[in-house]
Amino acid sequence: MVNPLVEVSNLKKEFQIGGKNQRVHAVDGVSLTIETGEIVGLVGESGCGKTTLGRCVLRLIEPTSGSVRFSGEDISGYKGEKLRTLRRRMQIVFQDPFASLDPRWRVYEILEEPLRVHKMTAPRERKAEIIRLLADVGLGEDAVYRFPHEFSGGQRQRIGIARSIALRPEFLVADEPVSALDVSVRAQILNLLLKLRQDKGISILFIGHDLGVVRQICTRIAVMYLGIVVEMASADELFENPRHPYTRALLSAIPSILNIGSKQNRQTTASGDVPSPINIPSGCRFRARCQYAKSICAEEQPALIGDGHQIACHFAGELPVLNSQTIFAGASANPPDEGTI
Repeated sequence: MVNPLVEVSNLKKEFQIGGKNQRVHAVDGVSLTIETGEIVGLVGESGCGKTTLGRCVLRLIEPTSGSVRFSGEDISGYKGEKLRTLRRRMQIVFQDPFASLDPRWRVYEILEEPLRVHKMTAPRERKAEIIRLLADVGLGEDAVYRFPHEFSGGQRQRIGIARSIALRPEFLVADEPVSALDVSVRAQILNLLLKLRQDKGISILFIGHDLGVVRQICTRIAVMYLGIVVEMASADELFENPRHPYTRALLSAIPSILNIGSKQNRQTTASGDVPSPINIPSGCRFRARCQYAKSICAEEQPALIGDGHQIACHFAGELPVLNSQTIFAGASANPPDEGTI
């Protein structure tokens, strides 16, 4: 059996705050896999632990416990030169194209830095390599000696992507790469990521909160809530047959003139606020906001189980079947062909 490119097992990350007994449980036992050439989506409300999980996978943040395997090797203990070499194979695209680029550096310096630090290209060949990187992301040679402030938001994000692929990585974490961009520019960046996956075989962990975007670009989707994964399935299956109450609430919240104010929409929308990650509720973490919660939900945390379509809910098989055409009208019923958005 072929090993997945990335395998995360029972990953946890806690941040200590204030007194010794206060800890933020940002990521609390997440397991998932990413195959070669696959784009896996990670969605959930703000503060659920998506970005922390992505950075733990890249070893930008040290996990509290658990393991991350890359190409079959446990990288959790990598240090020094071994970790430095790993950086060439795993990169990140940051959310904010304004903050992720040094405003004092020209594009040449921004893209030359990884090539210089990792000694990937001889000095005399770097300009040609930088021009090639810019061409890969749809920018011309005239961008080489300009500063970041001279570009639009979408162009800046293209430069950020060019920097992330400069070392020819096998795996990217795309941390909400289009959330700060105009709608018209989002499609261009998503098409670019799809092209990189197709042309270079890059695997991507795509972190986002826009479910319409996530469905269009991802092969599988994991739904996070308060530090854990509550549902995971293929993109089509998750949208057509959502089985966790939280997933249903997220999908019903997609704005649409067909579902705003409807009775069915009100039945699936989650009430209340997300509990504090410092004081995790007992049992099911979603129970205080779930209309189907029963006594067992307060006593026992449901495990993420299933074959292909995984759900962490005591009553996943008993929930009523909902009209997806009405509830999820904000998301396209038929996603576009791969490579076209």
